Amino acid sequence: MGGIVVCAYSDVGYKCLKTLFDAGESVRLVYTHDDAPGEERWFDSVAELAREHGIEPRRVVDMGEPADEERIRAVQPDFLFSFYFRKMIPGRILSLARRGALNMHGSLLPLFRGRSPVNWAILKGATETGASLHYMTEKPDAGDLVDQERVPIGPEDDALTVSRRVSDAAAVVLARALPRLKAGDAPRIPLDLSKGSYFGGRKAEDGVIDWSHPAKEIHDLVRAVAKPWPGAFTDVFGKEVTIWKTRLSPYGGHDVFPGKVELTERSVIVFAGDDHTLEILAARPEGGNDLDSARFRDWLVRPSGIHPVA
Repeated sequence: MGGIVVCAYSDVGYKCLKTLFDAGESVRLVYTHDDAPGEERWFDSVAELAREHGIEPRRVVDMGEPADEERIRAVQPDFLFSFYFRKMIPGRILSLARRGALNMHGSLLPLFRGRSPVNWAILKGATETGASLHYMTEKPDAGDLVDQERVPIGPEDDALTVSRRVSDAAAVVLARALPRLKAGDAPRIPLDLSKGSYFGGRKAEDGVIDWSHPAKEIHDLVRAVAKPWPGAFTDVFGKEVTIWKTRLSPYGGHDVFPGKVELTERSVIVFAGDDHTLEILAARPEGGNDLDSARFRDWLVRPSGIHPVA
């Protein structure tokens, strides 16, 4: 029978599935899953795209269900693709793809294997990342590389900006690799995992700011978890304040305690652990609204005076 089985989610999933449809490929089955509770969806729906092309997607909790295994076996697919699919696909299902099961990962493998690769790349101060198409094995993000495309990470770019670049790069990689995959002469480059890195998933509480860290590390954390992710946060006046955007500031000093606040005419400056500073450009106090730098400064000016950020 042949054709393609797709397991997809998120922006990479949508754009790669669209690439297959636009290329006239025979997509036989589409698997996706529900959004995580409380997660803000910023990308188009894989499920809706599949329906537009006459395929009723299957929403799964566990890809190991016998019924799904039998359904895929009946299709006898040439390829199985995983595009930002968050469920582990068992090896017995991967093996059903006669010509290979491949995954699109949002980094330059073998760097940033694992979960949340774009967020981790920004958090670790990387200046570039990309999209990598590779064969799947039961070990995550470890199979032979087919192709990859690089994208830059600018010093002020947040995770949403970079994620959109990675999605576009993923579509480019897939379109470029498809003809060679079908011809049977696509590259298979073994990954040297000793030269890479692996990171796990992130939780909202991982966004807490430690002002004793260097200013750039804090700036990178803010960029890595800015909207639509939960954000970096700190305590001000006993209230949790989410910091959406910062800028490294030339304002500095010596022997100033981390978290000390200085006010300019229209903005808020906070000292980090290396005596360098960050300007707060956007924030949201607990129970309040998003504030720009000037309004956040006004919120800080209280009759009790300015308190250090703890």
